[in-house]
Amino acid sequence: MERKNMWEHYTEEQEKELEELAVRYRKCLDQSKTERECVALSIAMAEEHGYKNIEDCIREGITLKAGDKVYAQYMKKTLALFHIGTKPMTEGMNILGAHVDSPRLDVKQNPLYEDTQMAYLDTHYYGGVKKYQWVTIPLAIHGVVVKKDGTVVPVVIGEKEDDPVFVISDLLIHLSQDQLEKKAKIVIEGEGLDLLVGTKPVKNADKDEKEKVRAWVVRYLKEAYDIEEEDFLSAELEIVPSGKSRDCGFDRSMILGYGQDDKVCALTSLFAMLEAENPERTGCCILADKEEIGNMGATGMQSSFFEDMVAEVLALTGEDSPVKVRRVLRNSCMLSSDVSAAYDP
Repeated sequence: MERKNMWEHYTEEQEKELEELAVRYRKCLDQSKTERECVALSIAMAEEHGYKNIEDCIREGITLKAGDKVYAQYMKKTLALFHIGTKPMTEGMNILGAHVDSPRLDVKQNPLYEDTQMAYLDTHYYGGVKKYQWVTIPLAIHGVVVKKDGTVVPVVIGEKEDDPVFVISDLLIHLSQDQLEKKAKIVIEGEGLDLLVGTKPVKNADKDEKEKVRAWVVRYLKEAYDIEEEDFLSAELEIVPSGKSRDCGFDRSMILGYGQDDKVCALTSLFAMLEAENPERTGCCILADKEEIGNMGATGMQSSFFEDMVAEVLALTGEDSPVKVRRVLRNSCMLSSDVSAAYDP
């Protein structure tokens, strides 16, 4: 099948529209490196377009009618938007679906250790990671820390111009003879993806203090972020590439940036959903978590979240029936989208 190069067919007006979309997309991409950030951004944008929290509608006993817009989120990591159409929901919905989690490194729950006078955070890779791509590049920490008193502290370190960044080290070329003989999938082992976070020892330490660099990091986290080492147990911290997305190529025809698997589909699906007007069939957009590890867990598509929210929306329209929920799902159409390769050599 012949594949057309669409740049040869766009009109000047279409190129202008495409550029406006790309600028909007890049801005959102930079603000949503993690699934939590993407869901938070999506909710803020949805509320600006008139969407209401379904929990508020349930609590206030609101009846949904054609034109009404609601959203439902779960654990701040997965989201469903509904735009009620003029036709009964039992005739089916038009559904857009994409995922908002991306390949990354997760910080373990007891991560901080010292080795050869260097402090590290122990990590585990998440999703389809080519491990050799994660060494010797600037990395940032995104996530949340739940403190002992229940306070949730957002964490983003490594994105501001004056922030420190972090790195996973690699061998110098003249020390790499054995390493370079390995296959690509084991050139960098999963256990070698630990984050280098410091080399400075604490001063005036006790004589019995053996891990002085680790101790310095512990003190710094307390002073700078009011985070104690025990708080790692109730933290969810993700390691992602630092920096903003950029235009790529002399012609600026491409976008280079982290997280386009699958924000390229998730964000554009969101844009389409927010711009839809007066639908006949109820519109729905699902932005799901956990696709990278098989859609497992409470926020993945193998959970009952989506079916539960369809039932709640249907009930708010006055059609509270398990059979009708099944009819809605049976008669619906879905465009499930995920990132694809622009070029496969």
